[in-house]
Amino acid sequence: MNANDQILHGGLAPQDISTEVLLEKYAKGEEASIADVRDRVARALAEAEAPDQRDTWAARFRWALDSGFVPAGRINSAAGTGIQATLINCFVQPVGDAVSEPVDGKPSIYTAVAQAAETMRRGGGVGYDFSAIRPAGAFVRATHSRASGPVSFMKVFDASCATVESAGARRGAQMGVLRCDHPDIEQFIHAKDRGDLTNFNISIGVTDAFMRAVEAGEEVELVHEAAPAKELIDAGAGFRPYRRDDGQWVYRRVPARQLWDQVMHATYDHAEPGILFLSHINADNNLYYCETIEATNPCAEQPLPSYGCCCLGSIDLTQFVREPFTPRSGFDFAAFAEVVRVSTRMLDNVLDITYWPLAEQEAEARAKRRVGLGFLGLGSALVMLGLRYDSEPAREVAARIAGTLRDQAYLASAELAAEKGAFPLFDAEKYLAGGFVSRLPAPVREAIGTYGMRNSHLLSIAPTGTITLAFADNASNGIEPAFSWTYNRRKRRPDDTYEVFEVADHAWRLYRHLGHDMDKLPESFVTALQMSALDHMRMLEAVQPYIDTSISKTVNVPEDYPYEAFRNLYLEAWRAGLKGLATYRPNSVLGAVLSVASAPAPAASATATSATADDDPLLRQFNSRPLGDLEGVTSKVEYMTYEGHKTVYLTVNFLRVSGTMGGEPVTIERPIEFFMPAGQRTEGQQWITSTMRLLSMVARSGGPVGKAIADMRNVVWDKGTVRYGTLTRPDGSEVPRFHDSEVAAIGYALQRILIKRGFLDQEGGAMTARALAARLAEREGGQPAGAPGLATVAGGGAGAAGAGGTLLPAGAPGVGSGKPCPECGAHALHRIDGCAKCANCGYVGECG
Repeated sequence: MNANDQILHGGLAPQDISTEVLLEKYAKGEEASIADVRDRVARALAEAEAPDQRDTWAARFRWALDSGFVPAGRINSAAGTGIQATLINCFVQPVGDAVSEPVDGKPSIYTAVAQAAETMRRGGGVGYDFSAIRPAGAFVRATHSRASGPVSFMKVFDASCATVESAGARRGAQMGVLRCDHPDIEQFIHAKDRGDLTNFNISIGVTDAFMRAVEAGEEVELVHEAAPAKELIDAGAGFRPYRRDDGQWVYRRVPARQLWDQVMHATYDHAEPGILFLSHINADNNLYYCETIEATNPCAEQPLPSYGCCCLGSIDLTQFVREPFTPRSGFDFAAFAEVVRVSTRMLDNVLDITYWPLAEQEAEARAKRRVGLGFLGLGSALVMLGLRYDSEPAREVAARIAGTLRDQAYLASAELAAEKGAFPLFDAEKYLAGGFVSRLPAPVREAIGTYGMRNSHLLSIAPTGTITLAFADNASNGIEPAFSWTYNRRKRRPDDTYEVFEVADHAWRLYRHLGHDMDKLPESFVTALQMSALDHMRMLEAVQPYIDTSISKTVNVPEDYPYEAFRNLYLEAWRAGLKGLATYRPNSVLGAVLSVASAPAPAASATATSATADDDPLLRQFNSRPLGDLEGVTSKVEYMTYEGHKTVYLTVNFLRVSGTMGGEPVTIERPIEFFMPAGQRTEGQQWITSTMRLLSMVARSGGPVGKAIADMRNVVWDKGTVRYGTLTRPDGSEVPRFHDSEVAAIGYALQRILIKRGFLDQEGGAMTARALAARLAEREGGQPAGAPGLATVAGGGAGAAGAGGTLLPAGAPGVGSGKPCPECGAHALHRIDGCAKCANCGYVGECG
């Protein structure tokens, strides 16, 4: 990075992790610095201006980027590259109630699957409202059959998402929504209890009427316009469905509190489903007069109508703190206001230069011109101002910042309307009567009345994980406080030694840079888990009135947080007028959520056991961990994620089990217990504990352990690749392996352990009991599992410990910008000289 990059962050030298993320996700071609990326983005957005004004606006846009504006990852990654990837982050895809024909203006289910796949392929995240799909048991007239319900069709969307790689080496992200009064709401509430729908976030769409019923202890009706099957209507006992005067069929009545408690228990146990307060969302919608909101994008910061879409950008608040950590510290509202105004124009221009996956999305965007300008680094900025995130003074400053953002963005959009024209569906009288717009200051409303509005909506506070790492020196994420001030990672040098260095929050780094005593941090240094859940929600309550769409924020809840207090947290959020809420509570129950039930089986000891004829020792079941000592392998696993370097210790214990195959006795060694030793179960690692419990249950039940771990390697997320392990090139040099998620990396580590121990073949595949018995016999005879004639660990990947710190050299060409390599997993496969070649490991695939 150049000197200009350093000036932007208080003179601090860039962190290595920032450079790694920048080069892997955002820098293109020969770009090697933040300055290079900003030059490209500024020029690209200026293309929407009049030809004789483009140079002027490119310079102005570059100033805004230098001064704190950080466009969303889609824009930084693809703007000005010529790649046919969308610059838009947020989409909602309508889904109708038919397999092949459109219904009530909504596409058929399989048309929606195809449209969503195209959107994700181009880089967008997609939300859906599945409430139009008739419930399970409803009558299907065309085939004289019964419907299977929305959850069954969600599995089709889930599978499609799993196979679609979106532009920029990201996998698709999805949000599934179902209304609280849909007859299949209980099935939806529990849809992820056992780990299904892994490519979805899910949320319940809640109305004020439902919440009032919860408060009053009343029943609610579960309804749909589709008729139930005749046998349900003719049922002789119990509730009989009937048709209301409005044409809706009432399938059943249930106590609202009963439903609410199911939602709350599921959310308490495993963080889903979330809650969307649809009545609040629609009452505050600027376009209440021409659209209805039914769903949101995957992170819920953008409630959108059918085919709705929005581009995003955030302003780094740490750039406007003057004289930080002193009694004279203050926030430069004037400078912030100017950046807001220029940033608004830049996001408006994104709508004119982006590639649109679907014509319907382009038409919707041009009719309303939604943009979503927000901020990042609130937690870090408050620390620099000497304010505790969970204090009333901090909330007052945050509200003033959000108010300035709102007023300046709306004024800028009114000025753009005067220059370029208002959005086509603008109706001054109706627009000014809207709930949110009615709260604007008089001068802003006067400007709207005089000039109109270029954009229907302007504000959104989104999660900003990787862009804060790449462009904001790891300032805190979006509206969040810092989760941790520092963490360590280890980097391998060419001479096979290791360097340990810190990755830190920007405010913490700056405090140290200014020469302060790091052993006596001021009271303002408070992290997410050091404050109450209610204080997290209070920050949302302080900022939400100034945001015309919504805010993505996670309310962190301690593991021992009482359920009743947790349940009341959501009620308080509704009473406070929030538009939604997401919580996260680390807990041991998550392991049970992903568990599989096994049939009871007799207990066994840790010694070799006798068995009857044709008793496969691989299938022997154990109710619990056998007594006594077990042989085990513990591996130190180090890997790199978008959050930085992580270290965990994984242990696999093995058991000798005897049986009889074809009338002949055999003894094998098989894994019987997976766990992560105590003392490392942090909030960010608790999912590993749950996975270990799942694998232990699979192993003890005689299930396919190898397949379960292979399935882990197929799990993807949208936060970039994870580096772990090495691959040995033909010339003997080593390159890092890449995985599509943290889960996949842990799965690879476990796979290496089982391959090295001899339980799996070199490709990670299962082996028969006879082959395992032969392998154990050879090992007992002094021949290692990797000896000739036996499976060996391929590609230098053996030994989970010690391999994870290897990193690519800075500026390695092509890494992160291509297709995934089948050899090393890096997104570095490019077509060169007619052949598919990997820039990371040198793999050469098909040619021609």
